[in-house]
Amino acid sequence: MRIDCPFCGPRDLREFSFLGDAEAAGSALADATPAADAAAPDEAGRVYLRANPAGRHRGLWYHEAGCRSWLAIERDTRTHEIFSVELARKEPA
Repeated sequence: MRIDCPFCGPRDLREFSFLGDAEAAGSALADATPAADAAAPDEAGRVYLRANPAGRHRGLWYHEAGCRSWLAIERDTRTHEIFSVELARKEPA
């Protein structure tokens, strides 16, 4: 799967880390990069105990091997077709 980063252009999926559902994680969007160390207990839950929707889904992805930007990507989880890629922003308080 290739993701068209708004800053770096089309890039391979391996350059990105998946955070989770964009709507659920929108208020938890961190300014820091994801930890490269061993997973914390709550991170293990985020990875293994999250919803696994089939079909169109909007998720947060971090471009760690490129521009280090958070992206909101809407894609079909069955076909991997990407509908939109945009810079993710924190919701105003």
